[in-house]
Amino acid sequence: MAGYEISDVPNVELSENDVQMLSDLGADKTQSQLMGEMIILTNEIDEVLGPGSKLESHKGVGAIHRAFSVLLFDNQHRLLLQRRASDKVTFPGIWANSCCSHPLHSDSEMEEKDAMGVKRAAVRKLEQELGIPADQVPLEDFHFITKMRYTARMNENWIEREIDHILVIQADVTLAPNPNEISDVKWVSRDELEEMLIAEPEEHGVIAPWFRCIAAQIMNEEWWASIGDADKLQSLVDSTIHDMGDVSHMLPEAQGADLMTSLAEIKPLLESRIERALTHTSHERLSGAMMHLIDGGGKRLRACLPWMVAKAVGDTHSGLLDVGAAIETIHNFTLVHDDIMDDDDIRRGRNAVHIEYDLPTAINAGDAMLAIAFEAMAVAEGIEHSMLPFLVKRIGRMVRRVSEGQQLDIDFENLETVSEDQYIEMITGKTAVMFLTCAEIGAYLSGADEATVEVMHDWGLAVGLCFQLMDDLIDALSDSETLGKPCGSDVAQGKRTLMVIHALRQDDCPAKSTLLSVLGKADAATQDEIDAGLQALEELGSIQYARDRAEAYHAKAHECLNQIPDGPALRALRELTDFQLQRIS
Repeated sequence: MAGYEISDVPNVELSENDVQMLSDLGADKTQSQLMGEMIILTNEIDEVLGPGSKLESHKGVGAIHRAFSVLLFDNQHRLLLQRRASDKVTFPGIWANSCCSHPLHSDSEMEEKDAMGVKRAAVRKLEQELGIPADQVPLEDFHFITKMRYTARMNENWIEREIDHILVIQADVTLAPNPNEISDVKWVSRDELEEMLIAEPEEHGVIAPWFRCIAAQIMNEEWWASIGDADKLQSLVDSTIHDMGDVSHMLPEAQGADLMTSLAEIKPLLESRIERALTHTSHERLSGAMMHLIDGGGKRLRACLPWMVAKAVGDTHSGLLDVGAAIETIHNFTLVHDDIMDDDDIRRGRNAVHIEYDLPTAINAGDAMLAIAFEAMAVAEGIEHSMLPFLVKRIGRMVRRVSEGQQLDIDFENLETVSEDQYIEMITGKTAVMFLTCAEIGAYLSGADEATVEVMHDWGLAVGLCFQLMDDLIDALSDSETLGKPCGSDVAQGKRTLMVIHALRQDDCPAKSTLLSVLGKADAATQDEIDAGLQALEELGSIQYARDRAEAYHAKAHECLNQIPDGPALRALRELTDFQLQRIS
């Protein structure tokens, strides 16, 4: 099975655009051909989903796939390291373990009993990359030890998202490294490896993030003591998939992805968690009602925030996704009840839950969603029991503040005047508190210190307030086609936005009279009257006033991010900070 010319390696022919793209990036013909190999796509627990090309599994958002890492030791208990060739498409020129690659989507390399599939793939790649003859590394000498899940982004184009099967073998081998794959090799003792791990990159070179995880967090002293002893190695075997999270920050020159790519990386993982939680009931009608708004789509922005913030300020783990999914469930619970209270029939272009089902079912579904969210957090992977009081307190506070904000919004309908402070208090509850809670929890669960948690709390508050102010402005300044509803509907409904509050503070004048003539007219208002009301807001300086306040919160959010050490994940947070502002820039 060795060699680049074998005809039975499953592969796909790359498109001309893909070939050209790889060529533009400096890949030679051989490296381009290898990107067409069909590897094994999996879910988070290594269940096979199907085949996928190596290119598509590593480009852009990428896809979770099966991989292996070989730790090859000689009889002096030295570990073989390889330095990846400088013309490799992904992670060129960095030091890694003896051999790291992918089993292919074929019967022989998908066999899971005794990890035979990944072992066969390891033999194939050891010969292909290092020139080690297959008879020097027989299958029976490999020891499968454990698995590791991690994500590592090199730049906005390339990413690793792997379930890595870790194999150990001790053998005397002859090396003939393939220069297309490997630029250098070295044998290192445990002390020498430790020196490489703690040294600056300029001294020994950059170490691959996945190998740094293996060497620093999995391959402990017991591993080194077990080399050469089959029984001891067998005692190390576990059924765990060690969760390393996103380790992009371990690569010194890593570049983060943009906001949309960052969201797309984790959105499917969040949605699978939400669906699993909301459909885990024998009551089909209740489950359908709970899933109704979820099935209607959404950016899942709040759900993604704990992971994105943690990635920027500390360590990530799958528990952050569980918490994000729980918060998204709570968010949708509030929408179900909001539609009932506001008597809104449509949400996200489809019937509201109380319309699609009935009022009692909608109320019951919302209540169940809140309970399910807290249940999910209590069993979230990677969250220590000592962290639960913080989570329960913060998310309980969030639900309370959302309810208080909703009540203020209801009360405003019966008030002749609403102050600016009252309005800010209301939108802090209805909108901003979810942003600040997601950011604060993400920082806390990442292991960040108290000062950083506070900074991210302040960032979330500023972003949330900017987000709502900009949402109000978008209603006033965008066209109906962009909004998906009549522009200026807030004015027609008489909503006390910051713009309206500012306008009503102004001295009597024709513009103010025009605004008052349409404010709260609801369905009786014509579009011409609404347009005149919006023009009045412009003339009164109210639109600019609201924009200035939004921009002040926007600046405050960036000031918060300026206090965080630079890293690849900050790019997405900065783009999120700019997200709403750019919609009307």
